[in-house]
Amino acid sequence: MNSIQLATLMCLAAPAALSAQNPDSRFETFPTYDGTDLELTVDASGTHWRLWSPEAEAARVILYPTGANTAATDTLDMTRSEGGTWVASVPRQLYGDFYTFSIKHSGRWLDETPGVWAKAVGVNGQRAAIIDFATTNPEGWEADRGPALAHINDAVIYEMHHRDFSVSPSSGIANKGKFLALTEPATHNAHGEATGIDHLKELGVTHVHILPSYDYNSVDEANLPANTYNWGYDPLNYNAPEGSYSTNPSDPAARVREMKEMVKSLHDNGLGVVMDVVYNHTADNDNSNFSLTAPGYYYRHRPDGSYSDASGCGNETASDRQQMRDYIVNSVKYWADEYHIDGFRFDLMAIHDIETMNEVAAALKEIRPDIFVYGEGWTAGDSPLPVERRALKENVAKMPQVAVFSDDLRDAVKGHYTDAADRGFATGKPGLEETVKIGIVAATAHPQVDYSKGANSKFPYAAAPTQVINYVSCHDDLMLTDKLRLSLPDDSEADRQRAARLAQTIVLTSQGTPFIFAGEEIFRDKKGVHNSYKSPDSINAIDWELKHSNAEQMAYYKELIRLRKEHPAFRMTTTDQVARHLRFDPVRPGLVSYSLVDNANGDSWNEIKVVFNGSNEAQTIKVARKDWTVIAEDGRINADGLSTTRGGTLTVAPRSALILARSK
Repeated sequence: MNSIQLATLMCLAAPAALSAQNPDSRFETFPTYDGTDLELTVDASGTHWRLWSPEAEAARVILYPTGANTAATDTLDMTRSEGGTWVASVPRQLYGDFYTFSIKHSGRWLDETPGVWAKAVGVNGQRAAIIDFATTNPEGWEADRGPALAHINDAVIYEMHHRDFSVSPSSGIANKGKFLALTEPATHNAHGEATGIDHLKELGVTHVHILPSYDYNSVDEANLPANTYNWGYDPLNYNAPEGSYSTNPSDPAARVREMKEMVKSLHDNGLGVVMDVVYNHTADNDNSNFSLTAPGYYYRHRPDGSYSDASGCGNETASDRQQMRDYIVNSVKYWADEYHIDGFRFDLMAIHDIETMNEVAAALKEIRPDIFVYGEGWTAGDSPLPVERRALKENVAKMPQVAVFSDDLRDAVKGHYTDAADRGFATGKPGLEETVKIGIVAATAHPQVDYSKGANSKFPYAAAPTQVINYVSCHDDLMLTDKLRLSLPDDSEADRQRAARLAQTIVLTSQGTPFIFAGEEIFRDKKGVHNSYKSPDSINAIDWELKHSNAEQMAYYKELIRLRKEHPAFRMTTTDQVARHLRFDPVRPGLVSYSLVDNANGDSWNEIKVVFNGSNEAQTIKVARKDWTVIAEDGRINADGLSTTRGGTLTVAPRSALILARSK
């Protein structure tokens, strides 16, 4: 959730007297359990529980008839078993019942918990539910799958929050703020223009990145009329869907079934689903499900025993500990298997260790080769995990099947994220040309890129262009529209939209994988609020009437996405390809240009000339005197061509992209 990047760690080291102490060392001797039956199994012989809690002195299962506000019907004592686990069974299939665990630790019984592996829960996630998952599958679920993808950079990712996307009255969607919003065809705004899933198809994106959709802590599911809002970066139950996105949070099966219906609807319409996962911290510390089952184990601590806080949210989990590593790997496998998720975005991924992220990617590739993984290659604070072991952006070459966000391109194009008024290349600030080039080659080694001049990165950290996600805006920090309004306060709205088109043209034509934030294609804003994680709908909701008033912006984005999808030259997969086929011209202040040559990556075009003019003045360039098709010019674009030219000396309009193509 946080976009604070620490290229150099700023937190002070622990005092020397404490540095030798390691409060976590005792966990290294804990037994671990790698069986597939943790939490709950229902089979022909009955209902069975297995809880991993090595230090527990006793453990029990408490049964309930409902998900909240009722007395227990039975309490089962658990028996110590292998690998630090406790087990209990009853000879009946208890479908429809609910349960919690409680352990005795250091002489006292801890609060009840649904456990760390609850896959179905009651209202507000306080009790785990026993349901038959086979009954939650939509018709045709067995044959369901997402779009086939040869490489991650064939994707065009669209990040959205369920509520933002559908809650406005202008959406024309009935199931506002729900999973089912993405199952409704033929929704439209007051002008008859497509909204919802039809809008996504019209735009041409390939994958929807949904903000956290597991069961999170901050929304009261028993009081949905209060319309409480949150992004969901406060995990409660990692393996059960969020109840507020279902039509009935009190029905554990409803949230499961409706999330599957959403996934199937997107798949049926040719769209993949990326799930935002937040394994790096929990909403609570001592009262989290982790702490109530295995106190201390799942977290890292400072030498004084307090919670380490690389997340900036009060704690950080310990992926480098075996049972936590297994938990993360098995959790993403569960979502991929049970819900057919096509990709995973890891929040503050650098809190996790490299080995864990490699195991995550490998396990998912075994399920489906085209499942992909990407994440934030930074932390929000220091961590006891050594820097060389962190899944940092700078270490991504050690994670061949993982991609990271490019803050290089983001900050260079629109201005630094920490300063609302700061301008970038697309808004007329000179001196960022070399950093833009770093973004264009997806942070790979290129003979014409001087990394010593990079604003953020000083070396080519990506081993391949498939390891970089390019973006200028996401849910976090100022979204592009607001950034442009604050950094260009004296410009017209039309000029700001020109800057947005240039910025996104850089993103969509660069090597790597493009990523856009929901509503940018219709110039949606968030009223200047950068950290809108709990802001009301008046801030976060997409006003779909903007699709009418900003129709030209929508048309530009649509055509830009089509251009990328139709031309593999923008989607090279190896560093060698990029170095051989992408040739830069000498930079000038405010001008970056290059050619993609020799039918790059099997493209039908022999050469593509790409020119970005971020300055406020027109600039001229010299192009070979050949027959060119003009693809983009002066804030307009058509993937089939706008006009033709014989080259020579051409003028590039202010704050715009010029793209030319020739077949021979």
